[in-house]
Amino acid sequence: MTAQITDPRRFGRVAVALGGTSAEREVSLNSGRNVLDALRARGVDAHPVDGIPALLDALRAGHYARVFNILHGRGGEDGMLQGALDALRVPYTGSGVLGSALSMDKVRTKQVWQALGLSTPRYAKVAGDQDISAAIAAVGFPAIVKPSHEGSSVGITRVFDAADLPAAIDLAARYDGELLIEQLIEGDELTVGILDREALPSIRIVPASEFYDYHAKYVADDTQYLCPGLDGEAETRLRALALAAFEAVGCSGWGRVDVMRDGSGNPFLLEVNTTPGMTSHSLVPKAARAIGIAFENLCWRILETSFARDPAGGGRDPDPRAGGAGA
Repeated sequence: MTAQITDPRRFGRVAVALGGTSAEREVSLNSGRNVLDALRARGVDAHPVDGIPALLDALRAGHYARVFNILHGRGGEDGMLQGALDALRVPYTGSGVLGSALSMDKVRTKQVWQALGLSTPRYAKVAGDQDISAAIAAVGFPAIVKPSHEGSSVGITRVFDAADLPAAIDLAARYDGELLIEQLIEGDELTVGILDREALPSIRIVPASEFYDYHAKYVADDTQYLCPGLDGEAETRLRALALAAFEAVGCSGWGRVDVMRDGSGNPFLLEVNTTPGMTSHSLVPKAARAIGIAFENLCWRILETSFARDPAGGGRDPDPRAGGAGA
């Protein structure tokens, strides 16, 4: 457990890193505004900084003591920013370089889980000019086609027969990384938030449409969220599995693990999100609220986890004469 902070001055001047240039920019801006408002409401001296170049310039100038990272997707969630912050000796929220880089790569994440005997849907990766027909034959229909390095359901298509493949491949190929063709598990979609080495209650997601896509996640108001998603021993096992999966790929601080549960009740790990959304539709805030953690307190507790990278509690003392780098 991280140290509990009671005085907002202990955090110093906080940069809320948001926006950026990834495919998830708009979600990050939304999340960042919510986090910023919550921290300020608790008395934290927090300021928005849009994107990595502006953030690093401000940190080198000594404007901030620590970073609340809410940059989603490439750059902010894949180890790139984490490495730069480590080099600058600036504490930050979320996973470090290894956990961020590994969990952003869906293929390598699955390989680690398989090596540890943690269940995940069968899959095939497609890189370059590899034979897609051989990959789909190894997985079978129905399947999911997705880019291996994106989140928020960006570039994902459900494929039920060969006629669906060309459009699915074309969409996923627009994004960076290998293509991942994954067995489609039909059943309950669940997610488990992680906060400071504890699994929050699971959420079972029931979209009005057949698929929990980008629209259902961030726009629609008719998606149902049932929390906890399971009962009794099944819920206990699911939380334990999610925490084990999270830590297996080197993640820390906070995050979210997505799982499918088939008709027989068998769970299949899908992916880890190291910087989950903090929008009005987002899942970690819903799970936290179910156990009495209000949004402002959740943001505070996430920021507290940055002290795990800063045991002395201070990081670099910002120059009080320096101005902020707002966005």
